[in-house]
Amino acid sequence: MNIYKKSAIAVSIAASALLTGCGTNSPSMTTAYPASQASYSSYGVIESIQVVQVSSESRGPGAGAVVGGIVGGILGNQVGGGLGNAAATAVGVVGGAIVGNNIEKNNRNQQVREAYQISVRLDNGAYQSIVQDNIVDLRVGNRVYVKDNYVYRN
Repeated sequence: MNIYKKSAIAVSIAASALLTGCGTNSPSMTTAYPASQASYSSYGVIESIQVVQVSSESRGPGAGAVVGGIVGGILGNQVGGGLGNAAATAVGVVGGAIVGNNIEKNNRNQQVREAYQISVRLDNGAYQSIVQDNIVDLRVGNRVYVKDNYVYRN
């Protein structure tokens, strides 16, 4: 195996590894839970209850980016010779990873469900919004307490 093919393979592997770590997790409605309120308990009155759509889709790149990068690297390695071959391989890895990630994202099932966003005016005057799966017997105006990111009737 000549030096150009070895460098092309090394570039393919490195680019695939780098692209796999480039994903971002954008916030969704599920991040409406207040993180600092994990074990805090408060009393208040329900101001509003709204039905919201909550998506449980994962957002990072996965197997699609890796497989796309590998396939793109293999196809790019078939083009040209010398330094042009290494460049084509690198471009193939990057392009394949992008295409593979987009295909995976488009094929992924989005699981959207309904939940309830409950706004509570706490006794100290502050407001807290909690998103939970059901409201059971909660109504606007009910006296409630909030514990562990869940609203309970008082």
